Amino acid sequence: MKTDSKQALDLLKEGNARFVSGALAQKDDYTTLRGKLSTGQHPFAAVLCCSDSRVAPEIIFDQKLGDLFVIRNAGNVIDKHVLGSIEYAVEHLGTSLVVVMGHSCCGAVTATHLGEALPDNIMAIARRIKPSINTSDGIDDNARRHAARMTKLIQRDPIVKHLNAQVVSAFYDLQSGKVEWL
Repeated sequence: MKTDSKQALDLLKEGNARFVSGALAQKDDYTTLRGKLSTGQHPFAAVLCCSDSRVAPEIIFDQKLGDLFVIRNAGNVIDKHVLGSIEYAVEHLGTSLVVVMGHSCCGAVTATHLGEALPDNIMAIARRIKPSINTSDGIDDNARRHAARMTKLIQRDPIVKHLNAQVVSAFYDLQSGKVEWL
């Protein structure tokens, strides 16, 4: 059964509420699930988030293997590879919801906010984040702004637009575990 974007968003909200309360759903037998998933995948949502080890969408949203198509990189930045991954999820896997999730205490946003000299490859990430930075705001406000800006870039993608995928912004608080929908 195909999940529409409203149903997908509801599943993520319900899963995060379980995660925050500590009442996680019992998962399927992964041995059986791996067998089913070896024949194909049908994730109901795609999630672009930071590669920070404290940010794991499958856990934060209390989902199982195969439910989420996750794209991770430092600072949840958009480039051709990320857009290609999102296009693949929407066009080939039928995913109707794309979530761009920033998070509190983000190291990539912090480094960009501070404006210090960075090695070349990290500087490439900072250049993608810099347009979202307002140095008079705190790190978390900048991370929220960055997630919203990345969302707008994805919304303009021709394939995402053509297939009417919903693209939403979110912000994950490391301490509370709660996802705020922007």
